[in-house]
Amino acid sequence: MSTMNLELRDGVHVLTLTNNAEENTFTLDVLNEYLEAFKQVEEYKGNTSLLITCEDPKTFTNGINLKWYMGGIASAEEREAFPDRIDKVLVQLATLNCPTVVCMNGNTYAGGAILASSADFRIMRSDRGRLCFPEVNINIPFRPKMHTILDMYYNQQVLKEMMLLGVPKTGQECLDAGIVDYLHPLETLQEEAFKFAKTLKTKNRGTYTTIKHGLRHKVFAYRDEYGFTNYVQE
Repeated sequence: MSTMNLELRDGVHVLTLTNNAEENTFTLDVLNEYLEAFKQVEEYKGNTSLLITCEDPKTFTNGINLKWYMGGIASAEEREAFPDRIDKVLVQLATLNCPTVVCMNGNTYAGGAILASSADFRIMRSDRGRLCFPEVNINIPFRPKMHTILDMYYNQQVLKEMMLLGVPKTGQECLDAGIVDYLHPLETLQEEAFKFAKTLKTKNRGTYTTIKHGLRHKVFAYRDEYGFTNYVQE
């Protein structure tokens, strides 16, 4: 994979985004790499967890690579396939058959914020960085599957403010609104996120996934559409 790296560390699958020059944004090739990584995690035998993080202290991911998508770089076929491929990535992450954690050590915008929202837990840098759904400002409406995913955790007041105003929130504001679960300073962020993911990997995978299925039954209903089967690993 050219834009991310997946490694197994003490039983935790760590997916590190490495495409810093492009702010870890999404192209069709990038989305396919996410799917490849998620497939490897889904097929892993035994208890595990997934931690998604990045190398750049400024940006976690800013979602769609608009230069690629709207600047004439993507082919017509790629542009046509791209929206559904985003949905597929989000659905697979939201229903992955193990605990999932996103560690945001920088700005997380648009599709990147929806990607983070698809994980079970979100850990954010406390001193810098913003999370934002700016779609209303860039004229890109949310797709139905995205609404379903965002409805899983965030209350309607938070969603209304975030989605209709498109205003960035700091780490503390995100914690206060229930958007993220934990805050840590940059110096200890990666260490604390890994420790949390390592704790989660001790959970029985089948039990954890079955409980997740109950919490997210509307999203799990999309799995058959994409051919994701046998979601419970013993």
